[in-house]
Amino acid sequence: MEDKEVKEFSRIDERNAHEKNGWLMLAVTVLMLAAAIGLFIVGAISLDGSSQLPGGLSALIAPGIFLFIAAILFFAGFKLLQPNEACVLTLFGKYYGTIKRDGFFWVNPFCSSVNPARIASKKLSLKAMTLNNDKQKVNDEEGNPIEISVVVIWRITNTARAVFNVDNYMAYISTQCDAAIRQVARQYPYDVSTNGDEKSLRGSSQEIADVLRGEIQTRVEMAGIEILEARISHLAYSPEIAAAMLQRQQASAIIAARQKIVEGAVSMVQMALNKLSEENIVELDDERKAQMVSNLLVVLCGNRDAQPIVNSGSIY
Repeated sequence: MEDKEVKEFSRIDERNAHEKNGWLMLAVTVLMLAAAIGLFIVGAISLDGSSQLPGGLSALIAPGIFLFIAAILFFAGFKLLQPNEACVLTLFGKYYGTIKRDGFFWVNPFCSSVNPARIASKKLSLKAMTLNNDKQKVNDEEGNPIEISVVVIWRITNTARAVFNVDNYMAYISTQCDAAIRQVARQYPYDVSTNGDEKSLRGSSQEIADVLRGEIQTRVEMAGIEILEARISHLAYSPEIAAAMLQRQQASAIIAARQKIVEGAVSMVQMALNKLSEENIVELDDERKAQMVSNLLVVLCGNRDAQPIVNSGSIY
């Protein structure tokens, strides 16, 4: 059902408006104004009796008024566009076309520009724009509440869809970005999960950015918008669990460090016993070896510096 609705919205496709050269039409409009002024002057001369033109008032002033009104209407048809700007035009409620070229143009003066996202300017910007939504609280794959926000770089590629398929394309993309963030955040854990999944919101930034971009692009396709890039700009645990998660991270770091220390201590003890045996420095029985291993592990794995005790007597 959703695909069918998208196809119905997609019926409005962009097409070029029938514009004319603005400078040529400006010259025509100026000539019309000059002709109207000339007719006014000649008509006024005919009215004071100095000229015997038949029907001077109706034959000259009326066409002058017509030309003057037409020239004023012609001025409403001039459009000036900067690079990477577009103008969507409607004529009596119907889509007339879009001007996407930069320059000075003239169109049907009864056409009106449409841009629902802006009140002051009726022109659409085709430049790459940045959307930075506010932080929102979502749950990751493991159910942990996190705060996340994204930066989205986007631009309009189909002006007709952006104007007519959605009510306000800027509000639409902002809402769809929030929905996409929630959808993606539910699929991945904040950090590497215990089930062996290598992708996480914090550790797989490029993969998550690609997935997020694709998710947003699917949602804004009907609005004629192209997503150039989407990346996570803020990611943190929610304040209510931030302290507990910090303790868990610290504990994981301590355990990892202890494992490394124990591995190094065992290898050092093994090396010491092998050296003593190879060099025939001293012969130790199993009990003395166990005692030596215990002492070395205590010294190497301790948090504080060892305080050596020198035994001046025999070890037996």
